[in-house]
Amino acid sequence: MDGPPENDVCSICHATFHVPCQANCSHWFCASCILQVWDHGSALQACKCPLCRRPITLLVPSESASTLHRDSEVPEVLRRVEQYNRHFGQHANGLLQRMQDLPFLLRRLLRDMTDPQRSLPFVIRARVYLAVFLSGIYVLSPVDLIPEGFLGIIGLLDDLIIMFICFLHVAALYRSVLLFRHGGS
Repeated sequence: MDGPPENDVCSICHATFHVPCQANCSHWFCASCILQVWDHGSALQACKCPLCRRPITLLVPSESASTLHRDSEVPEVLRRVEQYNRHFGQHANGLLQRMQDLPFLLRRLLRDMTDPQRSLPFVIRARVYLAVFLSGIYVLSPVDLIPEGFLGIIGLLDDLIIMFICFLHVAALYRSVLLFRHGGS
């Protein structure tokens, strides 16, 4: 699904979506509505999601938004989304912010990797496969930093940490792809 759920409406204007955008918190808004929220706040900070109050550091327009170019205001709205992403797309620096963005980024990445209609750059796809493969090898190998045989369930901690680092790395790679696509850089 590349767009908002069916029969859903923008939580800001309570109308059907016009140029739907998904924020990094996974909520959907009309691009113009969420940009108005940003306009009425501080222009120097990312706006906060009206539903969950998390900072919105990335707006991803749906694929259908690019087909709406017949409407005269759509290109301007998409240009402002790119501007927003250029300003705030790199602001997901904290570990907590990165952890909160993991479900959004990993869901979209999985969809992009399994859908033959979508394309990821070969280098990114190879890096994702390599990171998952190497972390899988480490988890399955009998050689561990904290051996499970001696410490039992606590020995799984290093495996979980390696998987977590792998997910963070893969999400950061995919975030850079989204920023390139929707940030105009």
